[in-house]
Amino acid sequence: MQVTRRQFFKICSGGMAGTTLATLGFAPGAALADVRAYKLLRARETRNTCPYCSVGCGLLMYSRSDGAGNVKESIFHIEGDPDHPVSRGALCPKGAGLVDFVHSQDRLRYPEVREAGSKEWKRISWEEALDRIARHIKNDRDANFVERNASGVTVNRYNTTGLFACTATSNEAGYLTLKLARSLGMVSVDHVARI
Repeated sequence: MQVTRRQFFKICSGGMAGTTLATLGFAPGAALADVRAYKLLRARETRNTCPYCSVGCGLLMYSRSDGAGNVKESIFHIEGDPDHPVSRGALCPKGAGLVDFVHSQDRLRYPEVREAGSKEWKRISWEEALDRIARHIKNDRDANFVERNASGVTVNRYNTTGLFACTATSNEAGYLTLKLARSLGMVSVDHVARI
């Protein structure tokens, strides 16, 4: 079937008119006068920072619950913070899709450990996780710390462990993170923004 440009526009406009009539019915005044509730009404607003890259865009996260003390609030909307000095309300596609990340079934919500030789991951407490990390770092540093190189020059190096820093931190927190790594003698320090 050959359709001219003019016929194509007539078909499209007829389809749009039909869709509009089907959507609004034959009483569009009543349909358009209906008041819709603002979706952010009665929501709690929380400011945060996007975790993805080194830009550090500001976020406004909106959550709601039924107000009962035993019900956990659920985030249902995330948008850019227009008052944030870095992003001024703009978000990249990854930042705009953070709601999907928050509600993902694959998101890790608590620390887990897989013991040597095991195929199973087991859930542990945050306190136990931090104690285990500190113990592993201490044991590794004690075993592999290099105080002097082959020439006898003091180097105070710790080459077998590195630190991978987070993007959603301030300059001050980043400075303290680097100071911690360097005080341990770590040479390998990187940042998630480079990935």
